[in-house]
Amino acid sequence: MLARLHFVVDIALSVAFTRNVKERWGDAGLKWLAGLPELTARLLRDWDLRLADPLPLSRNWVSRVHQADGTTAVLKLGVPETGHLADEATALECFDGRGAIAVLARDDARGVLLLEDARPGIQARSLVPRRDEEVTAALIGIIKRLHRPAPAGVELPRLSRRGASFARHLHRFPGEHMLPRHLVERAGSLFGELCATATGPVVLHGDLHHDNVLAAEREPWLAIDPHGVVGDPGYEIGAMLYNPDPAGADDTVLGLVEARMEQLADGLGMPPERVVAWGFVQAVLSEVWTFEGNGVMTGRPLRLARRLLPLLPD
Repeated sequence: MLARLHFVVDIALSVAFTRNVKERWGDAGLKWLAGLPELTARLLRDWDLRLADPLPLSRNWVSRVHQADGTTAVLKLGVPETGHLADEATALECFDGRGAIAVLARDDARGVLLLEDARPGIQARSLVPRRDEEVTAALIGIIKRLHRPAPAGVELPRLSRRGASFARHLHRFPGEHMLPRHLVERAGSLFGELCATATGPVVLHGDLHHDNVLAAEREPWLAIDPHGVVGDPGYEIGAMLYNPDPAGADDTVLGLVEARMEQLADGLGMPPERVVAWGFVQAVLSEVWTFEGNGVMTGRPLRLARRLLPLLPD
């Protein structure tokens, strides 16, 4: 009986990447990491790809690859049990290349995507703060191109489900701890109100900010890495208010918030009070998620929430 052939490639997995996967997905993550070299090798063979430039890693393994015709693409692998790459692919297919990269191939069972390579791929964050108005205009343009009514039966999670994070946090941490309880309570209540008064459900990127928008050739800017969720269009603006991570003084980004909110309200035709409300809600939600993940917070979203609290309607 012939021995089973194993195909493996030598891929570099940093300590930080391995730790992130273990902390986020536990045993499923460990199993995925162990099989990643063999899985990658089989994908390269099955899809006729060759590894090219490695890309920064967070919780997915990502690399540029050469396709059979010589063009480049991006190969992205994630823990299949989570379903997050399937949601990403579905959202990108709904966007259909308008304002976002295209899906070239997907294998949900193995947690794999082959994606359009946005070149030159410079992140929008590189223009902040010196050209922030220009960048905000670009993000507004992307939102307008991405947002379409959610197709009937689309298999994406509903935004309203994210509201459970506030209740879960309040139950798990009954005291003040690092995240003030009154902020979580107010954000949870306001989140429900905003979802209940949605202007019409659209397919949302769900994590649209300066690190997830790249300079490209097919369109001036293309979005990457969507979470894929269906809900109120206003949710899209929250993450861009406290991003990107500043290269200099930590309050640089927060000093741009008022101008950004005014530009977003005007550019999207959204009531200013709704822009403020979604900014506050998402700032608190970001800290809730970060605290649940590793017990610490970045601090900047919390400072944004405190800054926006007095601007909320009574």
